[in-house]
Amino acid sequence: MKKITSALLLLLIAVGAQAQLLWKISGNGLQKPSYIIGTYHLAPVSFADSISGVKEALAASEQVYGEVIMADMMKPENMTKVQAAMMLPEGQTLDKLFTAEEMTRINAMLKSIMGVDMSNPMVAQQIGRLTPQALQTQLGLLIYLKKHQGFNPNESFDGYFQKEAAAKGKTVGALETIDFQINTLYKSMTMERQKQLLLCLADNMEFNEEQTENVVKSYFAQDLDGVAAAMDAKLNNTCDGTPEEKDVLIYNRNADWMTKMPEIMKQKPTFFAVGAGHLPGDRGVLELLKKAGYTVESVK
Repeated sequence: MKKITSALLLLLIAVGAQAQLLWKISGNGLQKPSYIIGTYHLAPVSFADSISGVKEALAASEQVYGEVIMADMMKPENMTKVQAAMMLPEGQTLDKLFTAEEMTRINAMLKSIMGVDMSNPMVAQQIGRLTPQALQTQLGLLIYLKKHQGFNPNESFDGYFQKEAAAKGKTVGALETIDFQINTLYKSMTMERQKQLLLCLADNMEFNEEQTENVVKSYFAQDLDGVAAAMDAKLNNTCDGTPEEKDVLIYNRNADWMTKMPEIMKQKPTFFAVGAGHLPGDRGVLELLKKAGYTVESVK
């Protein structure tokens, strides 16, 4: 496991007593409590050691559920599906989608983030056939990595909890199918909207880098409300996510999970590990659980 930085460790010590990433779910007929934790996909696995009560909650749970089963996601046939979803149709390239002026803006962004742009033939070959949405996702990862170390695609934070469960012979399950996630993450927007949002990233680099940093700081401070506020930061123009887009990415999925979670928890005490952005707010999973009659308490 990679170690978290000393600065991050000091931050964790300072806020540890106010941790609110891990929550206990009880009542409403449950014989034993279940738990839910908000994850950040790029967090180092070692961060789990800083979350109060997480090992005890894992030990008390008889199964772990994530958004998808991470081991299945890494299977060659599913990786092939992901790669296919990230690519433009045969014969199409980014420089054919955008005008020369728009490509100038995109290349300036690539140079800022990567140090090279698509005037480099190797770079053009590697990313020139990505969909705008897929490229934006990859650039989001690079923006994070400019300031933070510890991300290992072979040791994801979400996958850590599933690996721990599997190692102890516990059930590992998923709230969504891999095909559903692929469609949601890479095929839920029109090509015109994908193009618009990639240009928004190119034209508002400072805003996007600040937003990423605010999400990261709030998450490592274990502040779900701060994460939600950072995610909701707006430019007050067409670059902002629409209510319909937020429904697709967050709220419709939350509602769908709530049709499944009660039966899953009824069968066995369960440890749920899902993206932190799904937990807070009036339509977040924590509030939906409360409205369904469960007692939801922060584990401190």
